[in-house]
Amino acid sequence: MSLRPLVPCLLSLLALTACGSDDMRLYPLSGPIAVANPATVIPVTLRSETKTSGQISFRLPKPNRTKCTGTWTSVAPRVTTHERGLSLGLRNIGGRYTNATSDVGGVNSGEVYAVCKDGTRLEGTFIMGSGTQSGTGTASDTKGNSYKLLF
Repeated sequence: MSLRPLVPCLLSLLALTACGSDDMRLYPLSGPIAVANPATVIPVTLRSETKTSGQISFRLPKPNRTKCTGTWTSVAPRVTTHERGLSLGLRNIGGRYTNATSDVGGVNSGEVYAVCKDGTRLEGTFIMGSGTQSGTGTASDTKGNSYKLLF
C-alpha cells in the first residue's frame, strides 16, 4: 500500500491544527483582573497574514467575557546591497547592476493593539528573535490592567 495519497491529507491536518492553536498568552500582573484572580491566563489566538503581521483575538476573563480583536505586527530589519561592475560577457555587455535585500539577524521589535466589544483598548510591545516564533513583552489596557505577554 502506497502512502503517497495520504501525504496531502496529513499536511492539511497539520496546517489546520497549527492555525487553531493559542500562540500567545497574557498574564495579568496588576489591576482588577490580577486582583480578582492572580492565576488568570488569557490565551490569544494569532492569525498570520504575512510573516510579520496578522490578526489577534481573545476574550477578557469573567464576569462579562468580552471579545477583543486586533492586530500584531513585527518589524524585521532589512539590509539592501547594490552591486555594480563591468561585464565582459555576452549577456551584460558594458556593465552589470544588481540589488539584493535580506533580513538582518538579531532581535525584532513589535506591537500589539486590540479593541474589545465593550470599548476596552489593549496596547503593548514585544521583542522576538529573528526567524523564531517566540517572544516576550508587556501590554496594558484602558481598564487599569497591565500584562506580561509571552509567546
